Amino acid sequence: MHAPYDTHTGPGKGAFPAQSDIEALVRAEHGDPFAVLGPHPDGQGGRSVRAYLPNALRVQLVGWENDQVQADLAQHSVPGLFVGPLPGPDRYRLKIHWASGEQVTADPYSFGELLGETDLYLFAEGNHRKLSSTLGAQLLTVDGVAGVRFSVWAPNARRVSVVGDFNGWDGRRHPMRRRIPSGVWEIFIPGLQAGEPYKFELLGQHGILPLKADPMALATELPPSTASKVAPPLDYPWNDHDWLEQRNQPSLDKPVSIYELHAGSWQVELDEAGEVARQYNWHELADRLIPYIQKLGFTHIELMPIMEYPFGGSWGYQPLSQFAPTARYGSARDFAEFVDRCHQAGIGVILDWVPAHFPTDAHGLARFDGTALYEYDNPLEGFHQDWNTLIYNLGRNEVHGFMIASALHWLKHFHVDGLRVDAVASMLYRDYSRKAGEWVPNQYGGRENIEAIDFLRHLNDVVAHETPGVLVIAEESTAWPGVSQPTEQGGLGFAYKWNMGWMHDTLDYMQNDPIHRKHHHGEMSFGLIYAYSEHFILPISHDEVVHGKKALIDKMPGDRWQKFANLRAYLTFMWAHPGKKLLFMGCEIGQFREWNHDHQIDWYLTQYTEHLGVQTLVADLNKIYRQEPALHQQDCVPQGFQWVIGDDAANSVYAWLRWSKDGDPLLVVANFTPEVRYAYRIGVPLGGQWAELFNSDAGIYAGSNVGNGGAVEADEIVSHGQPHSLSLTLPPLAVLVLKPRV
Repeated sequence: MHAPYDTHTGPGKGAFPAQSDIEALVRAEHGDPFAVLGPHPDGQGGRSVRAYLPNALRVQLVGWENDQVQADLAQHSVPGLFVGPLPGPDRYRLKIHWASGEQVTADPYSFGELLGETDLYLFAEGNHRKLSSTLGAQLLTVDGVAGVRFSVWAPNARRVSVVGDFNGWDGRRHPMRRRIPSGVWEIFIPGLQAGEPYKFELLGQHGILPLKADPMALATELPPSTASKVAPPLDYPWNDHDWLEQRNQPSLDKPVSIYELHAGSWQVELDEAGEVARQYNWHELADRLIPYIQKLGFTHIELMPIMEYPFGGSWGYQPLSQFAPTARYGSARDFAEFVDRCHQAGIGVILDWVPAHFPTDAHGLARFDGTALYEYDNPLEGFHQDWNTLIYNLGRNEVHGFMIASALHWLKHFHVDGLRVDAVASMLYRDYSRKAGEWVPNQYGGRENIEAIDFLRHLNDVVAHETPGVLVIAEESTAWPGVSQPTEQGGLGFAYKWNMGWMHDTLDYMQNDPIHRKHHHGEMSFGLIYAYSEHFILPISHDEVVHGKKALIDKMPGDRWQKFANLRAYLTFMWAHPGKKLLFMGCEIGQFREWNHDHQIDWYLTQYTEHLGVQTLVADLNKIYRQEPALHQQDCVPQGFQWVIGDDAANSVYAWLRWSKDGDPLLVVANFTPEVRYAYRIGVPLGGQWAELFNSDAGIYAGSNVGNGGAVEADEIVSHGQPHSLSLTLPPLAVLVLKPRV
């Protein structure tokens, strides 16, 4: 064994770093550690190795292929700084003696630059679409050595280190290499494996920052813990080829019926006292949710955000890890299996996705490198007063590209079928929810957020190119024109837009006592004035059943029977109205309690006839919606809808025709009073018998079972501009759907 080299007579003078470098290492302020550590010329024609390993007792060089000691490194007068000659070839390993034991590892500072120039160029340009397999923590083999490549964007940091259990969370141990001019820092740490928790320690211009989670993390610790975790490759064996093939076809003429849910409160495991014992994981959720969705006939589920988020009360709408599924329900592979099982069962999966804002948590993106990196610096641009969150500066190339890559990550890696983009209105307008003097105009003096608009258009163009058939849906509540029009026509390029106006108007109408509804008749029909200006989804979402707004059934007026009748009529009106459908969990069983993310749906209610009746009604609505082309084929074009009666305010009656592409009609008749209307004449385009296809007052739904005996013969009496007419009995607080028998 070699004796330790004396620091004065062993290594040459050039083997030691300059005193200023040593002091910077000790203070953890060195901005270029690779210029100091690792193998370097020793000033005497040879090479020496430098290692800074605070708290190490002894360091030796051993062979690349075996553990034979080649040299002892001498410890400098500065504890932890070891220097010694490099005998033989350049390849070596370090044998480090700690108080807790020995460690043999390749030297992180013996590896050259890791990220390719093309990766760095595309990242800086905002066009790197595979960031999730490039930045962050990537399991790699470099020069035959297995380990993890860490990389993070922090252009204004003076020093960045990766810290974790593997180095005692000591920022002096693994300071990273800065790649100029991109501002990306990188290091390869040999021997690390999947599951390692880590964060980044950054030295800003004014001192050490709070430890930061990895913006590109693919996995995280379970909240309230906040560290990122090294993730294994997502090597899931997909079985959804057939589903993806059929998904590539245009969807505007297809039925889209979405069940929105919060994964942690749809159904949970209860203890003996009926309290929440734990949330189900993705496997258990799939076992229970998939049969339920199949039973009810929804075409898609929409999950409230599952990107890792620190505060459960945000329901996921304040995420901090845009690439990591929350650890609350299992691993990324578990989530992939969940999506795969949904696809094999014929169910699409849509994720809520939040590119508008992010929370201010110290371990997150806020002032990430000591500056406003991901957000606007000016709080009049960068701070949401309503939500106490920060606004992404999407005009910055790297931030723009970061969010595009996030979208593609979910769509490509997890085969997700759509993204519902949250809070689009807040992105479009710089004065959103701000008073005069509280916002910054764009470069033209206007209120439009030009960089966010460019981002949304680019997002939709990229998604259409990379993952054709995927739905990108805007939650957008203003009159912004062309949200769902193609970008080449000046639109934003979304597949669909939530019709918030329809939702507000119709719920306002339904909350009126029926005796007053005649004064609000236009609220139910107003949506048809603009129904074809966009491709619409009719949303009854979680936002309508929280924060004192009451559960959907509890918005309905009247006694218990009338509440249920109103709910059944409203849901039938919705399913028969042009536009795709979205219903939040719990509404389908008439749950009276507002949604609470800490509790599951009140499933016990389905033992009661009225609640079970609503659930059965929703299943039957989805069935006829999917089976009858007239109810879905021409949702987005005026040819699919024709008013028959839109002006009978006195009786609160509406009637309209829905048409398929082949010219086959359905008649929809709504009576929003508790009065039975006998011999109510309605014009129809065809003679013969019309079958009563659906009746929301049917006994099977716990209705009063008033109806038309299953079918009505058309009279050759001209009415409402139609050559024939039906004399109908209109059930109380109910909607009928009739179909001509050919």
